[in-house]
Amino acid sequence: MSSSRYKEIWTHLWLPLLISLSKDQIFTKAQSIQLVRSIDSCSAQDPNLYFRPVIGILTHPGDGASGRLNNATNASYIAASYVKFVESAGARVIPIVYNEPKAIIAEKLSLVNGVLFTGGWAKTGLYFETATWIFKQILEKNDRGDHFPLFAICLGFEVITMIISKNNDILERFSARDQASTLQFVESTKIDGTVFQRFPPELLRKLSTDCLVMQNHQYGISPKRFQETSALSTFFKVLTTCTDEEDQEYISTVQAQNYPITAFQWHPEKNAFEWGISTIPHSEDAIHVTQHVANYFIREARKSLNRPPTRKVLDNLIYNYSPTYCGKAGKGYDEVYIFS
Repeated sequence: MSSSRYKEIWTHLWLPLLISLSKDQIFTKAQSIQLVRSIDSCSAQDPNLYFRPVIGILTHPGDGASGRLNNATNASYIAASYVKFVESAGARVIPIVYNEPKAIIAEKLSLVNGVLFTGGWAKTGLYFETATWIFKQILEKNDRGDHFPLFAICLGFEVITMIISKNNDILERFSARDQASTLQFVESTKIDGTVFQRFPPELLRKLSTDCLVMQNHQYGISPKRFQETSALSTFFKVLTTCTDEEDQEYISTVQAQNYPITAFQWHPEKNAFEWGISTIPHSEDAIHVTQHVANYFIREARKSLNRPPTRKVLDNLIYNYSPTYCGKAGKGYDEVYIFS
């Protein structure tokens, strides 16, 4: 048989037959999948978890824009990026205004399943006093058996470092303003049970080689001072370190040994939700970092035993306020919630 005749038979006989068989196989597989789906049912949700978690975010003094938006002396703010960070993982936010009466702050704490301390600059005065009081309440809640997480970011990390060490001068100066960086994992630390546990292996590797996290701070604590301060070294385990622009090493991520408390010197919320600084990483990997960290926080909050009354939660949610757009200045935050 000539080669041309063979090709003709292949084209007009065997090829259509193979295509037909392939279609039958695809259809059969589709039917099989449909059958599985049709008899499948939704598994019951874990009754030990709370699937309507609420996070309290502590406000920071000022308006977040050096007085351009509101120069009232009693003004405070929350950058909207923290709110979006929490919401992206399936939780809602109640603002905890730092200069409200303590009774109101206590009531708001009774309505939430975790707390977030944001970045900023305030390390003294009423803000520090309020953060200290809330931190003690968080420890007490956990000691009573409620799994009540705290995330402390940048200033938040610095403040709880001062609170735990009982030393307001413990912080050191570093040059890490507007700097994207890597994270260097401490060799002896296991990531099981930490914020990094569910990171894909490839993303974990990239964290130590690619600049996927955002630093914006002038203070921190070195590994040496951390280890010399027993109150800190016994309370926390160190997960990562970083180096600043002058190659000085500082602690960048810690997790409490016996409490659901995680602190970051870096900003996990900025990658996905802030655009005012050109050095913020916005790659797909950087966005995955933000999402994994947010997911971990809210996963911990779902373990809380608190079941707050729906009406009181609704009356206090941040949805009762409107954010102010300030991104046109081309610096700082894109949006802020202002309270005064």
